[in-house]
Amino acid sequence: MDLRLPGLQGLRRLRHPRRWLAATAAVVVLAAAGTWTAAASDNTPPVHQTDRKMAIDGVTLDTSYFTTGGTARRPAVLLAHGFGGNKEDVRKEAEDLAQDGYAVLTWSARGFGKSTGKIGLNDPYGEVKDVSKLIDWLAKQPDVELDKPGDPRVGMAGGSYGGAISLLAAGYDDRVDAIAPAITYWNLADALFPNGVFKKLWAGIFINSGGGCAKFEPALCQMYNRVAESGKPDAQARALLEARSPSAVAKQINVPTLLIQGQTDSLFPLGQADAAEKAIRANGAPVDVDWIAGGHDGGDMETSRVQARVTSWFDRYLKDDKNTDTGPAFRVTRTGGVDSTDGAAQLRGASGSAYPGLESDPRTIALTGRREQSFTNPAGASPPAISALPGLGSTGGLSQLSSLGIGVSLDFPGQYAAFNSAPVTNSLRITGSPTVTVHVKSTSDDTVLFGKVYDVGPGGTQQVLPSQLVTPLRIDGTKSGKDVTITLPAIDYDVQSGHHLRLVLASTDLGYASPAAPATYTVTLKSDLKVPTAPGVTTAAATLPSWVWWLPLAGAAIALALLLTGRRRTATAPPAPELSEVPLQITDLSKRYAKSADRYAVRDLSFRVEKGQVLGLLGPNGAGKTTTLRMLMGLIKPDAGEIRVFGHAIRPGAPVLSRVGAFVEGAGFLPHLSGRENLELYWQATGRPPQDAHLEEALEIAGLGDALARAVRTYSQGMRQRLAIAQAMLGLPDLLILDEPTNGLDPPQIREMREVMIRYAEAGRTVIVSSHLLAEVEQSCTHLVVMDRGRLVQAGPVAEIIGSGDTLLVGLAADISDPLVEKIAALTDVESVVRAEGGLLVRLAPGDEPAPGDELVSANSPTNGASAAAATAAAVTPGGAVTPAGTATEGTTSPPPTQGPQGPGTAARLLVELVRLEVPVSSVGPHRRLEDAFLTLIGGSA
Repeated sequence: MDLRLPGLQGLRRLRHPRRWLAATAAVVVLAAAGTWTAAASDNTPPVHQTDRKMAIDGVTLDTSYFTTGGTARRPAVLLAHGFGGNKEDVRKEAEDLAQDGYAVLTWSARGFGKSTGKIGLNDPYGEVKDVSKLIDWLAKQPDVELDKPGDPRVGMAGGSYGGAISLLAAGYDDRVDAIAPAITYWNLADALFPNGVFKKLWAGIFINSGGGCAKFEPALCQMYNRVAESGKPDAQARALLEARSPSAVAKQINVPTLLIQGQTDSLFPLGQADAAEKAIRANGAPVDVDWIAGGHDGGDMETSRVQARVTSWFDRYLKDDKNTDTGPAFRVTRTGGVDSTDGAAQLRGASGSAYPGLESDPRTIALTGRREQSFTNPAGASPPAISALPGLGSTGGLSQLSSLGIGVSLDFPGQYAAFNSAPVTNSLRITGSPTVTVHVKSTSDDTVLFGKVYDVGPGGTQQVLPSQLVTPLRIDGTKSGKDVTITLPAIDYDVQSGHHLRLVLASTDLGYASPAAPATYTVTLKSDLKVPTAPGVTTAAATLPSWVWWLPLAGAAIALALLLTGRRRTATAPPAPELSEVPLQITDLSKRYAKSADRYAVRDLSFRVEKGQVLGLLGPNGAGKTTTLRMLMGLIKPDAGEIRVFGHAIRPGAPVLSRVGAFVEGAGFLPHLSGRENLELYWQATGRPPQDAHLEEALEIAGLGDALARAVRTYSQGMRQRLAIAQAMLGLPDLLILDEPTNGLDPPQIREMREVMIRYAEAGRTVIVSSHLLAEVEQSCTHLVVMDRGRLVQAGPVAEIIGSGDTLLVGLAADISDPLVEKIAALTDVESVVRAEGGLLVRLAPGDEPAPGDELVSANSPTNGASAAAATAAAVTPGGAVTPAGTATEGTTSPPPTQGPQGPGTAARLLVELVRLEVPVSSVGPHRRLEDAFLTLIGGSA
């Protein structure tokens, strides 16, 4: 990539060199501040992708081959996808590696994507054999480097399921030269049956994400059904999974291996990578270990950094570039507070010259309290304790919250024993697996315990379970008592001074199967807690960013350049008095992409928004929504057209922008200050009088309650979002703009955000919200503007846009007979009738589609068809409609239902006929969601 600015000789070809100097100074600042986007050099060869179907032993594999062309031979890389995915998931990595000089082959594994066959969980005779056939194919390609005939120079990488196949292929096929598996397993039986306990939630997710039991090989399906029913793995189940695990070929894996494992991972915890490292290093192969912040339970996957390290690993061991820095032997990502700009956890790397393992330099922590404690396993193992919630990785999971010091675990009284340490006097860094020995006695033969170590704050007010990890343990022969040493989850966690540790042994956990029979467990401490510290792993000192010294100089340069250019202010268009009460009118707005004369981000966009509306701005990615919002806030200048807010034209710094509040792409907060202090500091920075902030009104609408007094670093994502909304509402702006306000929120938080927007608009103000959650937009917005490819597709009330379909859903209070369904289908206005969940789908005859006013009609107790028809005919949507500019007026109403040849609106006529036929109707309404209408409007391009 070339970031060099034009040479000085180019100044002689410019008409306005002084202005060019000013622009150049501004560009320097923007580039260093991270807002400069570098384009790939025109000399970079394009990546060519070739898709083909390969037949292998009766199975068809869907593959893609990526190269940059040419005749030069190059090493090859096989990229495998994760479980439940397909080859498209790794396309970006494949293209990047191809640009770096590799021939890259991706494929969809058996049973996934467009590949056929049954899922074998990396069966040596299935998926592993497929990899060998793919290597055979690579050996025949003229652009792939060969170590010898039939033996290509090839590496493998992949995450989770794809990481395991990388390890397995290296064990079964000696032509594999280097591997970089990520967040994967070494022994699948240990991962799903840790210490003899069935990991039921993750196992169920495995089956469902694979498409159901029938998509798996019969032996696997039978094994799962057997174990899920009994709640206890048997020897046959363990043998089946172990045979498909890299541990089965441990002695054959002797290639350079970069092990990347996730710290927030209750599926494949750090112990899996630890076992792999020990086995592969024993074979004499180079092994580096990298513990990333994320994992299957969520968190930051550090994609860019990890991908760069994988590329360096292959450069060293596939290209034989001995000058390549492959990174430290061991690296771990640590959380160092919260970024005040976006609320995300700040990550810092710590490293060591050697992998410390999970037991390095243990420190003894004395435990106090009653040495012997009894607790119960409840009947049915319910209610269970809660630690991790599998499957929440897409929303960040609970594990990342624990890295921010937020406790989200739950233990039920009477179902656990707890032993506490004294507060630590100095900060304690735990790196590895703590251990403790206890004596266990039970009233049953089958005892299952869940061990975990909490970090407890001063006063015991807050306890955090690091990475939400627990150790399950099945113990036999406990009726007479038995000593057991428990190896607790491997973590990298800093216990702050003044905090203490709490060892908890619980009888239940939501993610695992526990004995259903009630029992009483008695646990006695036999040792203190030993925690590994790994002192050889050190965190790099934080250095001052370069902008600390160059920013003042750059600022001075810009000021001087602006003085020299003698810039004049651009004349501002006068206000439009007739629009003084109109929150927003956009007229013929256009914005071209940079360096393009005919490619538009926004083109000829016009619409108008009235007071009291909640307007949803919708469109697929690339529709121009964010560009429109940025122009609306004066952040970028349109190429053509006009934006007026309350009659005033928008330009950077326009005074009317003080009437606009905005929340776009996150808000920045100081983590050590409380929510209230952050808002007060923000308002002070505006220079406006404190009484104009209307702080209490904004906070009441946001509904943060007592949380305002707490430090922002303790806030959940939902609380941060609401605080950001409160910040946007300071001063109670007449126009509030929210870009994706529900990002990262759970359903209750989304509902609360919906109520915030509705309450705000009810006060006579206007809200514009851009969101991808169509179901939420449907419930919270009164009007819509739909964009696609920069242009306006449709604008109007939500009910009008949704209600333009030709199918009605008739809700039934009771089932009806087939002859009665046939009578309904024979009605004049009806084209077809189909049974649906909860009722009937009635498709209307052409020309009789439901009108915009045909809202959902309640028919719980109609006295006759006429009354129901009257109720339907009266359903007229009030309020001013959002329409293309110049066609809407405040206070107008939607038209009444379309009148057909037989009288009232179609829904009303149909309801009359249904009542006449004595159909037990509970409701009638358009059978179309906003999603259906949206996809129809944009042609399914979303």
